Amino acid sequence: MQKISKDDVWKYKKYVCRAKCFDITAGGKIIVLNEQEAHQNDLYASHRVILRSGGKQSIAIVDVSNDLVQAGQIGLFAEVSSELGVSDNAHVEIVHMQRPDSIEFIKKKMDGKALAKEEIETIMRELMQNRLSEAELASFITSVYIRGMSEDEVVGLTQSVVSTGETLQLGRHPICDKHCIGGVAGNRTTMVIVPIIAAAGLYIPKTSSRSITSASGTADTMEVLCDVSLEIDEMRDIVKKAHGCVVWGGALRLASADDKLIKIRNPLSLDPRGVMLASILAKKKSVGAEHVIIDIPIGRGAKVPDKAEANDLGREFINIGKRLGMKIEVLVTDGSEPIGNGIGPSLECIDVLSVLNNIGPLDLRDKSCQLAGALLELSGKVKKGRGNDIAVQLLKSGKALAKFREIVELQGGKHNLKLSDIPVARYKHKVLADKEGRVFHIDNKMISKVARAAGAPNDHEAGILLMCERGDRVKKGDVLYEIHSSSESKLDFAIKALEGWTAVDLERAVLSSMD
Repeated sequence: MQKISKDDVWKYKKYVCRAKCFDITAGGKIIVLNEQEAHQNDLYASHRVILRSGGKQSIAIVDVSNDLVQAGQIGLFAEVSSELGVSDNAHVEIVHMQRPDSIEFIKKKMDGKALAKEEIETIMRELMQNRLSEAELASFITSVYIRGMSEDEVVGLTQSVVSTGETLQLGRHPICDKHCIGGVAGNRTTMVIVPIIAAAGLYIPKTSSRSITSASGTADTMEVLCDVSLEIDEMRDIVKKAHGCVVWGGALRLASADDKLIKIRNPLSLDPRGVMLASILAKKKSVGAEHVIIDIPIGRGAKVPDKAEANDLGREFINIGKRLGMKIEVLVTDGSEPIGNGIGPSLECIDVLSVLNNIGPLDLRDKSCQLAGALLELSGKVKKGRGNDIAVQLLKSGKALAKFREIVELQGGKHNLKLSDIPVARYKHKVLADKEGRVFHIDNKMISKVARAAGAPNDHEAGILLMCERGDRVKKGDVLYEIHSSSESKLDFAIKALEGWTAVDLERAVLSSMD
């Protein structure tokens, strides 16, 4: 239950309505009042109110309608009715609230002025109290996108985001972590790095995300093998036993404000650098990370286009991380094309387990060992220049595989996991080269679009299996890639969607014909 002080109440004007519950989520705490009755009570669209019922209370944003609710009724979407624990016809008291302090601070940022730490904390606190409308939050994100953020502001935002959620108190050291900026199809290095680092005796409590626009996030891929939606106490127990885990960050209450900021950023397709830095580092800080490797892929189609921008971003990570008590190293890697052969949850699992069995795609193995080796060196576990070799040894010896199997089993997966345990798609379609030539480029975004059209990531078995890589010489009729799906209709949709899409370039010529 949200605690609301008397100072929050604008004036003690209130009235009682009967609940009308909608079995719909609104994406926020929204209520609907009868327009005429609301205006009679000095309430208008976007006003904030306190709702009370049965000893529980919540803050919500007002919307009005003359059709959805009658006078004497209050329309409650699922988020609000669930928090209040009410059903149809329950009595709900509606109380006016004062204007949030954050609005003045958001205007200040829109004017190009820097925000003090206390002002950022107020914005995050009122965000968590649901006192800010989506329009106000969008204004904040837009102002940061246009005006930028100073290093002090990013540090303040990071600390404020961390304070909005729980933190993992492991009581063990050293604690390692890694993060990739994203944008590269496949690229499941996390699932190889975690067991390597854990097998070396270091702790790596890895929280990962689900897909937003890609064919799979690390959490989606790991979910093929085991449960990733764990409580923080379960996560702590697993890490203490196995030294590592791979769980979905969204199921935990770590850096809670970040999830709300992401919901605002995504529809706008805005990713302000300051907010991105704070988002990433808050998650690392919330698990107690002391040594962090940041992977910044660059190249054609990547989120970061060139090395100069990557180096600039890397310096910010290192400087801000130092102020937050984290030792950070940044690796700039090739992100112009997919990593591994599989794109989509099950196919990426096959790549990961193949690498751990020393039979996997070389690009995924090499990049994983490069990143793991850098983390081993950064933590002081091995001497400078020896990290990559030690990572390779941990793979070749089978210790990383054994550690991965242990983590999977502790997270509810199969004992002694094998490649044959990974589910594969029932329906497949081969995409063929329409002429002879050399593979010039494989497009990350287009490959991901085709995989999503086939059903990934919700359909774990859907995706793309690449049969070629850059530089390969192919003949007309050779298989470039296979589309996989567990649904025949989804597979047909992906095949039709290929028309007009270019996924593989052959010496700057499009290869898109199909059998």
